[in-house]
Amino acid sequence: MERIRTYVAIGDSFTEGLNDPYPGQDDVFRGWADRLAEHIAELSPGLRYANLAVRGKLVRQIVDDQVPVAVGLGPDLVTLCAGGNDMIRPGADPDAAAVVFDDAVRRLRGTGSRVVVFTGFDPRGLRSGSRIRGKAATYNMHLRAIADRRACSVVDLWSLRVFNDPRAWYEDRLHLSPEGHRRMALFVAEAIGIPVKGDWREPWPPLDRADWLTMRREDVHWARAYLLPWIGRRATGRSSGDGRGPKRPTPLPL
Repeated sequence: MERIRTYVAIGDSFTEGLNDPYPGQDDVFRGWADRLAEHIAELSPGLRYANLAVRGKLVRQIVDDQVPVAVGLGPDLVTLCAGGNDMIRPGADPDAAAVVFDDAVRRLRGTGSRVVVFTGFDPRGLRSGSRIRGKAATYNMHLRAIADRRACSVVDLWSLRVFNDPRAWYEDRLHLSPEGHRRMALFVAEAIGIPVKGDWREPWPPLDRADWLTMRREDVHWARAYLLPWIGRRATGRSSGDGRGPKRPTPLPL
């Protein structure tokens, strides 16, 4: 594998790293992309790494705001995961989102960068995800076709059954837990040919299943703490990423 000198991560909250905070920094997140950069840096000392991802962004916003910056940086490696926020919105059009995504890949590949694209998770294994499964599957098929046409690597999240375990997810049921991010970094490294120590397939310890009442209490807490605020933002046209910039806009050594 050729040496990676500059790595740029593009996307939304998944790539920003919610909810995997650095110690003592509740709103600065590590996430799988930072962890992947650490793995790459072990093989490529002096790696420069930028993370342009911002939570809440739609695919059009990612393409308009982040892709031009990435193109200007001329990285050896780009990871691009976009469209998840589009698919969870009512009335989402996976066909239209794929056209925008394809334009991003075309521009990034035009720099000579190696581009890695991600399919979405299969939401069937998640408590609140089955309602978007059809749209997500259609979008994933587009992403695979784009990757084939543009000669990109694909990280297939749809088939990851190990992430059906609730401990892979934060209590908001939308973002990975710290352990989920750790495993994701290992999975992505394997998918792109980066040798690492550790195995994302490692079996989870036995899980004590919660009783019915406990699960209903968790549902109520989730609705109050996460679902209702999300609905409120949608109703008022706001986003969790409004006013935020990328956490690591400049490619710097780790």
